[in-house]
Amino acid sequence: MAEPVLPITFTPAEVESRGMSRRKLRQLEQSGAVERIGHGLYRLVGAEPVDHDLLEIALKARQPTLCLVSALARHELTDIVPAVHDVAVPRGVWRPVVSAPVRWHKFDVNTFAVGRTEIPIEGRQVLGLYDAPQSIIDAFRLRHAIGVDVANEALRRWLRRGGRPTDLIRLTKIFPAARLTVLRALQVLL
Repeated sequence: MAEPVLPITFTPAEVESRGMSRRKLRQLEQSGAVERIGHGLYRLVGAEPVDHDLLEIALKARQPTLCLVSALARHELTDIVPAVHDVAVPRGVWRPVVSAPVRWHKFDVNTFAVGRTEIPIEGRQVLGLYDAPQSIIDAFRLRHAIGVDVANEALRRWLRRGGRPTDLIRLTKIFPAARLTVLRALQVLL
C-alpha cells in the first residue's frame, strides 16, 4: 500500500485525515523529509522557498491582512523593516496562536474590505494586503501607534510615484477620523 501524498504545508490533523499516524509524522520529521515551521504546522523539505511566518499567518487566521508598517513596507512606502508583522483581522474574529512575530489589529467589520487585495503565499493560500491608499489612511488613523513621521513619509513617497490626492480624499469619507490630518498633510506636501 502506497503512503498518502501530503500537501506541501500541512497540519497533524491533515496527516491523520489522510490515514497516516502522528508517529509516522514524527518519523518523517526525524528523517528530514518534513520540517516543523510553526506551532502545529509542517512543511515538506525541498519545497519552493516561502516566508514561513506569512504562510503560518495565512493558514491559521481568518482573513489575515497585512496592514500599517507591514503594508507600507510591502508597497515600498517606508524604509522600516518591521520586526513584527502588523496583521489586521475583522473585529470579533479569533486571533490564532502563531509562532510568527505578529502584532494583531482588530479593524471594523464594516470597513475591513476597503482597499483589501490578496497576494498568493503558496498554492491555494493567500494573504490579504491593503493597497497603498488604504495603508496611508490607516497610517494616519493609527499614527499614535506607528508615528506621524511614518505616515507623512509614506504619503510623500506615494505622491512622488504619481499617487492621486483625490483617492485619499475619497477614502477619508469612509474613515472620517483621518480626514483632517490627511488634508493638512496634503496641504503641506502639495
